[in-house]
Amino acid sequence: MHKRFQSGRQTRREFLKKTAVTAVLAASPFGAVSAQVRRVDKIGLQLYSLRREMAEDFEGTLAQLAEIGFTEMEFAGYHGKTPGEVRSILDSFGLTTPASHVPLQAIRPWLPENERSLDSYHRVAELLNRAGEKTREAGITMGYHNHDFEFDIHEGGRIGYDILTSETEPDLVMFEMDLFWAEEAGYDATFFFLKYPGRYPMIHVKDRAGSGEMADVGRGYIDFQELFSYGSKGGFKHYFIEHDNPTDGINSMAYSYNTVRNLRFNSTYELPY
Repeated sequence: MHKRFQSGRQTRREFLKKTAVTAVLAASPFGAVSAQVRRVDKIGLQLYSLRREMAEDFEGTLAQLAEIGFTEMEFAGYHGKTPGEVRSILDSFGLTTPASHVPLQAIRPWLPENERSLDSYHRVAELLNRAGEKTREAGITMGYHNHDFEFDIHEGGRIGYDILTSETEPDLVMFEMDLFWAEEAGYDATFFFLKYPGRYPMIHVKDRAGSGEMADVGRGYIDFQELFSYGSKGGFKHYFIEHDNPTDGINSMAYSYNTVRNLRFNSTYELPY
């Protein structure tokens, strides 16, 4: 059972001990290897977190983020800048942008409430595959970012998220796990990292307060040290901090950055590639 109910929360280690996932790992030829202490060397930011600041001072905001130590930017709009202008500004601060959120109407990554049936998820999976074929021609990988509704339980105990991951082609569609929204839905994200290894090159590092609200990373209760230890299994390459409504803009991002920068974790599970 991969849903974690709000009452009686269990640790991820306890969760794995109580599920068949442990048996699967034991039978795997790769299994668990000796732990290696690691840290996140390249820390990114989803710029939706600072959408107001970016609209007011695009270049100045990026300069402040580079000074904090951020190296990767995930855009959510370009505020009237051309691709060439964006590239030039990023280059001037030593920043890169390995990912971007696109307008929702482009490929329908957001499903309105009346289109969240299991049949709808089958159609969206096929849509993502076809879009992935097109983007691959341009050297871009299609991705899907979750919220909480994809984890709603439907008839037969199925969830939409499983359909999206199982029915999309790994070489065409990757997934960006939002750790806050998985937690909000009551699910342990590590279950999916183990079930769909290598499908998660990007994650949104977003914390959750006990009240249920989003929090600066390190001010909530989500155990990022434990989650990051599954990075090799999930395929993590890009760690994007995000907070939809930070109370203190740049300072909030700096706090979250320092939390992630100072985090040390064991990499327990390794991929064979």
